[in-house]
Amino acid sequence: MSTSSSADWAAGWLEGRTVLVTGGTGGIGGALAEAFRDAGAHVVATGATEREIAEADARESASGIVHGLLDVRSTEAVRNFVSAFEALDVVVNCAGIIRRGEELDAEVFEKVVDINLNGSMRVCEAAAPLLERSGGSIINIASMLSFFGGGLVPGYSSSKGGIAQLTKSLAIAYAPKGIRVNAIAPGWIATPLTVALQNDPSRAGPILSRTPMARWGRPEDLRGIALFLAGPHAGFITGSVIPVDGGYSIS
Repeated sequence: MSTSSSADWAAGWLEGRTVLVTGGTGGIGGALAEAFRDAGAHVVATGATEREIAEADARESASGIVHGLLDVRSTEAVRNFVSAFEALDVVVNCAGIIRRGEELDAEVFEKVVDINLNGSMRVCEAAAPLLERSGGSIINIASMLSFFGGGLVPGYSSSKGGIAQLTKSLAIAYAPKGIRVNAIAPGWIATPLTVALQNDPSRAGPILSRTPMARWGRPEDLRGIALFLAGPHAGFITGSVIPVDGGYSIS
């Protein structure tokens, strides 16, 4: 299959379903929100700031996606946001930050972990009753740094290692409720979070030389696995953390 942005091959899989994508106003989250929309779902995507929401609303490719403001650091805000849904079939936890070179500071470390890891748990906890009712699923966004250390990003690495274990643990806890929980572990994807690396030949060179497919990934490269995990052919898959990294993790 090509890397086309179309979700025609999954057309109808999620017709009439409701999908929540946190951190879904751009980058990986935005691409996944568009993929679920193209597969027939009603999609609500959240951003952390009014500016993110306004930019997403103005983007033609995001047409038909409902954008809402959500601070995943607040348990109350998350519960209130999710309580507005009448039904919910899929949750994608994509809200996250990275602060390269700053995360050795304990306060920055705490903020990164609170958003990336604790925020995902807050959303899972709030959404679980609705997902139990629909027999739905959760897709968390892990990382290559779920498996490797990152000297400049200990908070991000810790949070993404935690996402992998949270995925496995909730898969066990939620299985009796009929909720599947999986994670996607992207490799080096060309998004605003990696612009500094893309523009630094001393960093980009080693990344690309280690990646067998010899290119940066695109947010669109994650659409297929996300749709598969949420769709009708993944009914016996839970607790998996699936790399989408161009072979980086095996080289």
